[in-house]
Amino acid sequence: MDAATTHAWKALGGAADLAGHVTFVGAPGLASPLPVRELARATVGVCSLAAAELLAARTGRPLPEVRVDEGAVAVAFTSERHLRVDGRPIPLFAPLSGFWRAQDGWVRTHANYPHHRDRLLAALGIPDTGDETSLVDRLSAVVAELPAVEVQERAYAADGLAVAVAPPAPSDEPLVTSRPTGTGRSLPARRPSRPADGIRVLDLTRVLAGPVATRSLALLGADVLRVDPPWLPEEVGTHLDTGFGKRSTRLALDDPADRSTFDELLDGADVVVMGYRPGALDRHGLGVAALHERRPDLVVVELDAWAWEGTWAGRRGFDSLVQARCGIADLLRAADGRPGALPAQALDHGTGYLVAAAVLRGLTDRAATGAGRHVRASLTGTAAWLLSAATSDVPTPAGSEDPDRWLVETDSPYGRLRYARSPLGVAGLGTQWDHPPSVWGTDEARWASTSPPG
Repeated sequence: MDAATTHAWKALGGAADLAGHVTFVGAPGLASPLPVRELARATVGVCSLAAAELLAARTGRPLPEVRVDEGAVAVAFTSERHLRVDGRPIPLFAPLSGFWRAQDGWVRTHANYPHHRDRLLAALGIPDTGDETSLVDRLSAVVAELPAVEVQERAYAADGLAVAVAPPAPSDEPLVTSRPTGTGRSLPARRPSRPADGIRVLDLTRVLAGPVATRSLALLGADVLRVDPPWLPEEVGTHLDTGFGKRSTRLALDDPADRSTFDELLDGADVVVMGYRPGALDRHGLGVAALHERRPDLVVVELDAWAWEGTWAGRRGFDSLVQARCGIADLLRAADGRPGALPAQALDHGTGYLVAAAVLRGLTDRAATGAGRHVRASLTGTAAWLLSAATSDVPTPAGSEDPDRWLVETDSPYGRLRYARSPLGVAGLGTQWDHPPSVWGTDEARWASTSPPG
């Protein structure tokens, strides 16, 4: 096993004697001066290994072969770019999302969601004319007259999203942390054909790492129900890309009837994955401590963009913004000085596979001891890992094979979808989901299976 995969497996608490069980094949992709290829295949590799480990633990059979194709990894890490709906690509970035030259540097904005767009314009005193072309020009002119950090702070004060591009700085943010909690129920008593058969996952996540993680768990057999607040819509393209194998519903936690429904779901859950800012769910009694007091056997994941302590811990963030603040955009500048970006949203995708791996490892431990788990991961931790592994002699892959090999088609309520298969490579397990995404937010708020857990 290569150094990156060994490091990730160790961070997940995996047994050292399993570390050499992953084989990588195929043509490398994700060309970059930074070791993106190594990060991508390592995160998929440890997720595949954790799936194989859980399957062996639940069936009593030998550990199945783990064989990861790097072509599949490269396509999966850019899955949103390959997605087609009736032959049409999905929009990736809105006109007001991107790099802007400031008075003393550069700023990266994220305005894909209407509410983030509106807050950004309001923060900078730009009237919304509804003409995106003129707004691009106006935003460019306003940012050019301001220091980068001032743009950043004005945006965040208004709950918008803008980050000053910064040089790399040392970081001790861990890749992932995982600790056991109290004991309770064992795993569902059955001999599964897939690692997560019978496992129920409450998905309280949004763009993009959390949905990638739960999409992977759904592939492996989990009953995944994503729950969103009714007033916070999702981009259709993002939902389609990450909604395979899952169901989607909407509940208002401050509504008594919806809260009662949610509590029933929680009573039947095995895993809760939370992708909101630290403390955002505490007012609903859904902090980690409260969840484990209620259900000590739960595997609970907290996923965040930024570090867990300090002034940035409570801020909103996306992959592109973390790249800007952590120094990645600075390192990848073009010849004209414009900041650059990774060849994929690798922090999101990589963190997603790490989170799924941590959940699977937690379920393996629960199968043996009945103990729950508290997992934390952040895009900043993944960025720190990527930067710490960067050296001047990291080879840049020449390219990868034709992506069509890893793309398939299916019908859905939204039309004919062309999408990327899962890159997980466990012998005997498929790489396609049981069903396409349903219409966002329209599924019943109940578990698909009626059998009780444990």
